[in-house]
Amino acid sequence: MNNLILFLITAIFIDWLIGDPKQFLHPVEVIGWVINFTRILIEKYSRGNILFLKIGGLLLTFNIVIISGLTGWIIEQLSLSESNIISTISSLVLLLLISSSIAARSLASSCLDVIHPIENNYSYLDIQNSRKMLSNIVGRDTSNLKKQEILRAVAETASENAVDGIFAPLFWIFIGIMFWKVSLYLPGPLSFVLTFKASSTIDSMIGYKEGSLRWIGYTGAKLDDLMTWIPSRLVLITLPLVSRSWNLAPEIIKKAWKEGSKDESPNSGLSEAIFANCLKIRMGGENIYRGTKKYKPELGKNHPEANTRSIKKIILSIVKLQIFWLLLIVIINLST
Repeated sequence: MNNLILFLITAIFIDWLIGDPKQFLHPVEVIGWVINFTRILIEKYSRGNILFLKIGGLLLTFNIVIISGLTGWIIEQLSLSESNIISTISSLVLLLLISSSIAARSLASSCLDVIHPIENNYSYLDIQNSRKMLSNIVGRDTSNLKKQEILRAVAETASENAVDGIFAPLFWIFIGIMFWKVSLYLPGPLSFVLTFKASSTIDSMIGYKEGSLRWIGYTGAKLDDLMTWIPSRLVLITLPLVSRSWNLAPEIIKKAWKEGSKDESPNSGLSEAIFANCLKIRMGGENIYRGTKKYKPELGKNHPEANTRSIKKIILSIVKLQIFWLLLIVIINLST
């Protein structure tokens, strides 16, 4: 079991070292292709019938989540094979897939790519480049955003995606490790993390409250909320412990809970709120999604607006919290 912890440490190191090389096929891309193909079929054969759209969405979510988890379990079992060749190859695949499920390097690089062109003096072309980079990582319309709006968007998406892309996967990997302590025939870390990534991808692709997606994506969105519920609250509790304001943790957590709970999302509001209040950055306000204005609760009301320095502080805090979580996983593993 201690080898499994070493496996996790290696996976995190690989993620920070190389991230997700664009020349290699990412598992999420494969999941995305299947989701898109299935969605088109559901829309074609349901012919706008709400009941059929709901049932189609339920089947889509169930099948993709089960297939993803089962794929992880098969790779896990092959890694335990008595055949050295099969075991070695499967263990390598297992390592790479776990590494690819933790998007720390990818999140940091994406955020820095957005702010770099406008970090100091910038031209119209620079801000256009920032808008284009930003459109790759956020759902809001970016074509007319000004510099300050771009910076706020980066701060918000870094705070939200820290849970979705890093700490929720780490949590489910840990759950898989605990399952393997009971029996190696049970689903393990890869099974659980691929199940989470499947639900997260479904939510990000079709979890919108518009058109037919309101019904097709309903089950996937709810499942993602459920699977992110505990990790987001663990981030709420633990982030103050690695920030300079750890002695004020109870007060900060209480304030972040009050502000974040006003968001319609049961999870993203809390993750943004704790980063806003721990790192003293004002977030929230008016955004435009697909031409429609949407107002998000104001977070960290009395703090300064986001700037390039505060965004880098968010990234550094994510690294610190990732190390802290890893230490907790090691301690719990050794004590059970």
